[in-house]
Amino acid sequence: MAASNSDPALDSLFLPLSSHALRWPEGSVLFLRAREGAAMRQFPVAQLVCEQSYKPFADELERGGLQVIADASASGARYPLVLVLPPRQREEARALFARALSLCAPGGVIVASITNNEGAKSGEADLKQLAGLGGSLAKNHCRVFWSRPFDGAHDAALLAQWSKLDAPRPILDGRFTSRPGVFAWDRIDPASALLVEHLPMDLAGKGADLGAGYGYLSAEILSHSDKVVSLDLYEAEARALDLAKRNLVAFEGKATLGYRWHDVTTGLPEQYDFIVSNPPFHTQSRADRPDVGRRFIAVAAESLKPGGRLFLVANRHLPYEAVLNASFGQVRVAGEGDGFKVIEAIKAMPSARSGSTRSGKSPR
Repeated sequence: MAASNSDPALDSLFLPLSSHALRWPEGSVLFLRAREGAAMRQFPVAQLVCEQSYKPFADELERGGLQVIADASASGARYPLVLVLPPRQREEARALFARALSLCAPGGVIVASITNNEGAKSGEADLKQLAGLGGSLAKNHCRVFWSRPFDGAHDAALLAQWSKLDAPRPILDGRFTSRPGVFAWDRIDPASALLVEHLPMDLAGKGADLGAGYGYLSAEILSHSDKVVSLDLYEAEARALDLAKRNLVAFEGKATLGYRWHDVTTGLPEQYDFIVSNPPFHTQSRADRPDVGRRFIAVAAESLKPGGRLFLVANRHLPYEAVLNASFGQVRVAGEGDGFKVIEAIKAMPSARSGSTRSGKSPR
């Protein structure tokens, strides 16, 4: 999310500080689930230590000159101010509040901001239950609220309980390990299941899984396609990619596996014989973003060898036909169900006479 874009939760987060309801401290300030934006530029951003596991946001913060770290808990540091942009998933958000409390220095303040449609009232109630509430403001269809957890007795038992809420755990009778907050974290996404139903058995060579999540598609490919020699998993969310590494341990001797914390929309560094993808189609605020899926398709076309195949699943209504027809030699709908469509697209081979590529069919 670019700093020039509207980000009401981020803008609201800094209101208690810009209005002097709270004081900007000396020393380092921790920002959990940090995002880049103009609102933070009112303050000395050199003090900010930003934790962000989502690659596009982490890259944008680094381009803005901010310090980005993978795990604020690793150093043992405690901070006089902890800023938090909690996620939508409630267990994950509660675990994040518990982490904020554990990382807050004595006498410090935790400040959080959530949009109303992402659970602002629930988030405010949760922080109040855990550590007490020092104040709150409502603006920009958001609530920003804060706590001075060590001014009074925080709930130590609740802290211990909530700290474990987003811990990795077995799902689907132990077949996979997952955790709250990851896409379709406790189930097999029906779109991905439909894609697996229509994957051919003859996948071979070097492949890539774009938007790999906790590794379901890759596990299915490696279970059923003996001629796959390597498979690279591209995933923007580090929390999901760490799970995929766990879930594919059993296949490490079968193929060469690569785990790429990467923003697919920036392009891929290698060429592939086949690519599979269940691309994201909305932002974290649930707004439809078909442009992201279109970019995944364009990047897949750029990254396939001539004759290489893309297998894509998408909501039936999403407008991907134009980019598919422009990018591939052959395109067909391989299957449909439950509001989704599976598309197979084959990259055109160069023409022997002119060096151009051969065109193909449109999806039905």
